[in-house]
Amino acid sequence: MSEPIPASERMRAQIEIWQATADQRAAFLSCYQLMTRNMLAAIDGSQFNDAEWVYSLLQHFAEYYFNALEAYEQNSPVTPSVWQRAFEAAQDPETLVLQNLLLGINAHINYDLIFTLADMLEPDWPNLSADEQQGRYDDYTHVNQIIAQTIDAVQDTIIEPGSPTLELADRLGGPLDEWITSLMINSWRDEVWERAMLLLDAREEERLALRRQYEQAALLRAGRILLS
Repeated sequence: MSEPIPASERMRAQIEIWQATADQRAAFLSCYQLMTRNMLAAIDGSQFNDAEWVYSLLQHFAEYYFNALEAYEQNSPVTPSVWQRAFEAAQDPETLVLQNLLLGINAHINYDLIFTLADMLEPDWPNLSADEQQGRYDDYTHVNQIIAQTIDAVQDTIIEPGSPTLELADRLGGPLDEWITSLMINSWRDEVWERAMLLLDAREEERLALRRQYEQAALLRAGRILLS
């Protein structure tokens, strides 16, 4: 478990490329890399009920990001709209570093994570005991604590150097750490779990409609982040 997931090295290499070219997509990916490191440390520290499942979830989650990035780079029509908007905003010099970070968080949490969870839970969820299902949920919610522990480092190393005034955070509702904690941890991730559960219960023909619904919700949040 101590070895980094393959995506970790991809993150490092991509960040170096983007930092060298002043590509603002580095803001989110740098945050994501910090979070990944802290997750791996928590796995190594036996903080989860099922470390192997959490490790697989972490890797599968990263694949969603890199698949979206590859699709965007290839100008593919299968690029999720919420990622299309995030990547395009990063090319606009008027977009603040904090906005680029939040756009990536929004797309990855409010879109990718729903489907990552459904993918990871679907194979065995119906066969798990109530205690085992609770264990999955407890592992999922424990990630909230790791996110909270990561936020200060993100603010110090990623946001403040590129956006000293943090004006957007003030306009959105206060200090960055409190704003992200209240929205991303207390609200967004709870909602993600509920939506993943709906996907698991949905018939095949209903899933496409749910996917569209979830993407539209994420796009609406992207618009709010961009104040548009």
